[in-house]
Amino acid sequence: MTIGDYLRSLKGKTVAVLGIGVSNTPLITLLCKHGIRTIACDKKSRTALGETAAELETMGAELHLGERYLDDLSVDVIFRTPGMRPDVPQLTAAREQGSVITSEMEVFFEVCPCMTIGVTGSDGKTTTTSIIAEILKAAGKAVWLGGNIGHPLLCDVEKMTKDDVVVVELSSFQLQDMTRSPHIAVVTNLAPNHLDWHTGMEEYIAAKKNIFLHQSKDDILILNADNETSAPLAPEAKGEVRYFSRKREIENGAFLSGGTVFHAVDGKRLPVVEENHIKLPGQHNIENYMAAFCVLRDLVEPNIMDEVARTFSGVEHRIEPVREVRGVKWYNDSIASSPTRTIAGLRAFDDKVILIAGGYDKHIPFTPLAPEIIAHVKLLILCGATAEAIEQAVRDCPNYHGSPEIIRCGSLRECVETANARAQRGDIVTLSPACAAFDQFRDFMERGRVFKEMVNAL
Repeated sequence: MTIGDYLRSLKGKTVAVLGIGVSNTPLITLLCKHGIRTIACDKKSRTALGETAAELETMGAELHLGERYLDDLSVDVIFRTPGMRPDVPQLTAAREQGSVITSEMEVFFEVCPCMTIGVTGSDGKTTTTSIIAEILKAAGKAVWLGGNIGHPLLCDVEKMTKDDVVVVELSSFQLQDMTRSPHIAVVTNLAPNHLDWHTGMEEYIAAKKNIFLHQSKDDILILNADNETSAPLAPEAKGEVRYFSRKREIENGAFLSGGTVFHAVDGKRLPVVEENHIKLPGQHNIENYMAAFCVLRDLVEPNIMDEVARTFSGVEHRIEPVREVRGVKWYNDSIASSPTRTIAGLRAFDDKVILIAGGYDKHIPFTPLAPEIIAHVKLLILCGATAEAIEQAVRDCPNYHGSPEIIRCGSLRECVETANARAQRGDIVTLSPACAAFDQFRDFMERGRVFKEMVNAL
């Protein structure tokens, strides 16, 4: 089915789009442009939406706003926003009355005319997605980057050709009820995350599995052989499975041995890049590159992979250098919204750091983070809803004997001011929260931008 076919199938029907934000506004625009009756629904008031409300009405959209925005969803098709559980009572009722519940990403996979590569996981998915896209661009491919990174892709489908390549980052929220999978799927790793949204770890893993459960026998799944939760998923794959590993040689995939990253095809090894030539710091980024190499083995020459690994400086908010102030280096790792991401970030530095952490509570235990903080942090500065829980986890750790010192602050600004006052020449300060940002900021990107503004104003 083409995007034209899909839009024609909606003629004469009523479509509701839940959520008027960055991801859904282009979708609303697309539907209105093709003369489809569209109801734009959002919890925000008309005042809070500002000029957007009038702009959408000018396009022809009907607005359903306020606290009761999900009431009376008597429509043919509903586009669920990723952050909304598919089993909320109003959606369940609409489904029972005959409404089709879908999403921008679900429809995109249905109408996309070219190869799709999807990346999910608890850690590393943004960097891995970006690495794949960078290598493809370096190889001269026309690349579309989207999903949970970049911008919505459904509105770009009409511009795509069969020779293009789409690379998407997919969150568990997007995958929760997906019934389509990309041609090549990557699961970077699995660890507890978003347990405030999912009913538990079992549901979280089940959502992630949708990235490959709907593949065909001709498709490919890439798994982390070193991750005890994701590696056992292989028997459920319908197509080829490739692995990557830092710890052992792999027959089919990629592995690290003697300081070199190798491709492996039927047990035959081919060197790709030297470990110490990879520009991005940290062992986790070696894993991200190996996952990307597994994806691109049949699409890109090894010398191009090597060149990108030597030059690509990473994505915003992931161990991002901000500036050096009086001999103190500041880093923005705001994308580290779970303990495992923060652990990877801490291990990327050779020396002990001043760590700013804390934020929204996703009900993830901080016990595994505590010994890493003790091993890699010289001063721990905490704020946000989880500050008490992180401090308690560190103090309860058997290895804790008063170091690092722990300071609580009331805001991110106070954290930055405290770090600036305490840091000495040669120190490293990193914002690596181990938590989501929703207690104080809209998302990790806003948190990271605010942090950089504060640091640049020092």
